[in-house]
Amino acid sequence: MLTPEENELLTRTGPGTPMGELFRRFWQPVALAEEVAAPDQPPKRMKLMGEDLLLFRQSDGRVGLVEPRCAHRGADLYFGRNEECGLRCVYHGWKFDADGRCVDVPNMQPGRARDNIMKTARIRSYPVREWGGQIWAWFGPEGMEPELPMVEWALVPPENRYISKKLQECNWAQSLEGAIDTAHFSYVHRVLSEEGTGKPVYLDKRQQWIHEDGAPTFEVIGHDGGLVMGGARRADPGELYWRISQYLVPNHSLAPGTFPGEPYAAQSWMPVDDENCWIFTVTWCPDRPISDEELERYDSGRSVHAMVDENYVPHRNRANEYMLDRELQRTRLFMGITGLSEQDAAIQDSQGRIADRARETLTPSDAGIVQFRKLVLGLARDLQQGIEPPQAQRPEVYACHSGGAVEPEDVSFGEVLERRFGHPTAHATDLLPGRQAAE
Repeated sequence: MLTPEENELLTRTGPGTPMGELFRRFWQPVALAEEVAAPDQPPKRMKLMGEDLLLFRQSDGRVGLVEPRCAHRGADLYFGRNEECGLRCVYHGWKFDADGRCVDVPNMQPGRARDNIMKTARIRSYPVREWGGQIWAWFGPEGMEPELPMVEWALVPPENRYISKKLQECNWAQSLEGAIDTAHFSYVHRVLSEEGTGKPVYLDKRQQWIHEDGAPTFEVIGHDGGLVMGGARRADPGELYWRISQYLVPNHSLAPGTFPGEPYAAQSWMPVDDENCWIFTVTWCPDRPISDEELERYDSGRSVHAMVDENYVPHRNRANEYMLDRELQRTRLFMGITGLSEQDAAIQDSQGRIADRARETLTPSDAGIVQFRKLVLGLARDLQQGIEPPQAQRPEVYACHSGGAVEPEDVSFGEVLERRFGHPTAHATDLLPGRQAAE
C-alpha cells in the first residue's frame, strides 16, 4: 500500500509535478503516425499530461506539436489553416511553423517592426520524431534530448508490426500495474466453457496451466532499464511455466507468454490527464511479417488490441459498462465481457479514476507492482534533488525481450532467462549491432 502522499506523487503528471517532470525526461509516444499521415491536413487536438496541444504535418512532411494559442491575441490555432509549411491563424493571418517560429505577419506592413515581431513572437513547440510507426515527442529541457529508445518494434520492418491506440478511462499507473500483474490472467481472462460445449476447451497447454494454477510464484530482478518479472505456474509434472514480462522506465511494458515464432507484444501509457490515458499497443514479429490471419484478429479486437471508433475510444467502455453480459458471465466467460483488452480495461477502470492505494491489502503475487512503485517513485524523488534518471540517456537499455518458457522446477529464474533469451536479464544484445530502424 501507499500513503495518500505517495499516491499523489505516483499518479500526478501535469506540468511541475514530480512524476510529470520525470515523464518529461524521456521521449514519449504521443500519436500513431497514421494520425498525421498526409501533409497540410487539419491539425489534431491533443491533450497530453494535462497540456492542450496541436499535432500537424506541414507541407514539407515535418510533424509539429505546438501549443494552440496564437502569439498575437491568443486565438485557437485549431481553427487555423495548415498550409505552406505552417499553421496560419484565421484571426489576423499570423503563421507558425513546426518549431513554433512566427514565419508570417501579414497584418503589418513590411519593415523593421514587422521583422522584429517575427523574430520574437513564438508559440511553444516540442521536438518530434517518427519512430517505429509512432510519433514521439520530447517535453523536457531544451537541448537535453537523448537518443530514441531502442525498442524492438521500431527495429523491424513496418510489415512486421501492428500498432493500435485506445483511450483508457483511468490513471496511467493503475493501468500499467494491471499489465505487469500476470496473476490476473487466471481470473480476468478465464474461459469457463467454449460455446456449445459446456466445458473449457483450451487453445493450448499454456492456457490450461494459467487457469488451473491461480497462485503463481513471482521473481523480480532489477536492471538498467527497469525490471524483469517472472511468474511461475505448475505445468506438466516436474516443470514450471514461466510468464516473463518487462517494465521499462517510466511507462512501458513488454507482455509475457510469447513463445519463439509467435508475435510479441508491448504497451506504452501516455497520460491525457490524471484520470485518463492513451494506451499504445504493439505486436511484432522479429523475423517475419504479421500474417493475414493475425491482422484479421487484431482488426476485429480478438487479441490485446481493442476495437475502437474513429477517435480511438473503445466500443466497450465505461459508458456502456463494457457490454457486460451476465449470462455470458454465468456460462462462458469469468468476467462476462468479450475481448482481452476490454476485460483489462473494465477491471482497471473499476478501481476508480485514480485508485486509492492506501486501502490495498497486498500479497506476494504483487511483488512486481511493489518494485515498480519503489523504482519510479525513487526516480521522481531523485529528480527533485537534481539527480537525472540514468535510463533516459541510455537508449540501449530498452532493447529487451519478454515471453514464456517451460523449464524443470529446479531451474532458477536467472537460469530461465539465460536459457530463453541468452541474457541474465533478457536484454536483447542481438538487436543492437547493425540493426537500423525501418520507418
